[in-house]
Amino acid sequence: MDGRHRAARDMDLFLPDLAALFDAPLRRPDMRAEDALQKAGYRRIAGTDEAGRGPLCGPVVAAAVVLDPARPIDGLADSKMLSEGDRDALFTLIAERADVGIALSSPRRIDAMNILQASLDAMARAVAALPHAADFVLIDGNRTPQLAQPSATLVKGDQRSASIAAASIVAKVVRDRLMIRLDAAFPGYGLAGHKGYPTAAHRAALARLGPTPHHRTSFKGVCSSS
Repeated sequence: MDGRHRAARDMDLFLPDLAALFDAPLRRPDMRAEDALQKAGYRRIAGTDEAGRGPLCGPVVAAAVVLDPARPIDGLADSKMLSEGDRDALFTLIAERADVGIALSSPRRIDAMNILQASLDAMARAVAALPHAADFVLIDGNRTPQLAQPSATLVKGDQRSASIAAASIVAKVVRDRLMIRLDAAFPGYGLAGHKGYPTAAHRAALARLGPTPHHRTSFKGVCSSS
């Protein structure tokens, strides 16, 4: 075992404060998880999350964010709890003040791997895309992607960890903007509105027009329209 991995193993012995957060009541995300990891000796702590597991159309987008404690960002929250305007404003601040990595899994990758594996793969690639490598990763949910760094999962992490909340905002904004572009290329499906989710209007458009090349053919409701 080399020195780097031995140090990581030794640091893991000092994570009880982080583990205690897993069962904490939901609250507005803050830096408590990151602070606990800082005390354990980690310096660049990334949060990662994805957007777009449920839609019938478009990619799943993952983001990883390393926040700068010296440049705090007020208002971070689970992206689903924010208005579009607030997400866009926070996205700009995150891009200015934090390190960001973004990756996506295409509909073809989703169909080939399944949505869970494609989401985890995108999260791993988003972490790898950070401009400066993280030395610990906080992951939204209860599944761990294959990472080079030590990591911890945090259920509802986008409501607990500021870094994960920032990643959820980046992933959501990037995916929404991609779906607006797809709407312009494939009119008639309403992609700019429902963002590919299985609304009644989307299902009706699929029945009328058939799937686009960006629909997930392995998903129920798309394969029956092919």
